[in-house]
Amino acid sequence: MTNLAGTTVGFIGLGLMGKPMARNLKAAGAALVVHNRSQGAVEELAGEGMTPAASPKDAAEKSDVVICMLSDTPALEKVLSGEDGVFAANVQGKLIIDMGTSKLLVTRMLAAKAEELGADYVDAPVSGGTLGAEAGNLTIMAGGSDTAFERAQPILDVLGGKITHVGPTGAGQVAKAANQVIVGLNIGAVAEALSLAQAAGVDPGKVREALGGGFADSRILEVHGLRMIEGKFTPGARCPIQRKDMDQAMELAEHLGIELPATALSRDLYDRVIEAGDGDLDHSGLIRAIRPDWPVNES
Repeated sequence: MTNLAGTTVGFIGLGLMGKPMARNLKAAGAALVVHNRSQGAVEELAGEGMTPAASPKDAAEKSDVVICMLSDTPALEKVLSGEDGVFAANVQGKLIIDMGTSKLLVTRMLAAKAEELGADYVDAPVSGGTLGAEAGNLTIMAGGSDTAFERAQPILDVLGGKITHVGPTGAGQVAKAANQVIVGLNIGAVAEALSLAQAAGVDPGKVREALGGGFADSRILEVHGLRMIEGKFTPGARCPIQRKDMDQAMELAEHLGIELPATALSRDLYDRVIEAGDGDLDHSGLIRAIRPDWPVNES
């Protein structure tokens, strides 16, 4: 494992993904300064030897590298540009890494501001869910200058199993938008296939087993298909996050003047799930938009 001894990382955003990522960085030898909107996660990690920060500005002032793992673009803008935000600190010579899924145009604007202040900026969104975050084998799609990416590489090596420097600033977010289109549509395809099997009186679990290894096989069928069959929807990524990501892809497509018709349909299915009160389920809970009586096994 990469040794990060001597590096201080400010980690902002300690949700389902951020908390295990912070732990992996600490296990690699980094000193962690942590901040989160709700204090429970901060207190938990402080009990494990990490240093609490009073604000994003405080986290930046105490760190060499600042990582943001936030739920959406407005949260990122507030953390970086808001009162007591990262940009309110002296960030000259620091490295800022956004590992959430953020809008492309905002990413480019924030990167330009960071560079104006003398910091390097990398957008490095991830795929792999909480399982990947815990195992340190996330798929990471990075955008930024060669210099910024080289600085970020040792950090990313700890968090990811596959790391690709996709291109300049914002390229990581474009790759993540493409990723979320594929993920969302595949979850919908698996949900429809298993719903069809169940409605026809055939065991969906046996259908999933039969499809494994053929052209229909996928990581989505393997992992999310099993969640559907077992009715275990403990979130790796919640439905509103998937919906938000697909909406961002739609917004980017509109900006570029292209149409994503299947993505629009899938986004609308996530709206149906959320409106039915299932927003706290894992995004594989999309099957309940097609079969509202699909069981949820809360155990």
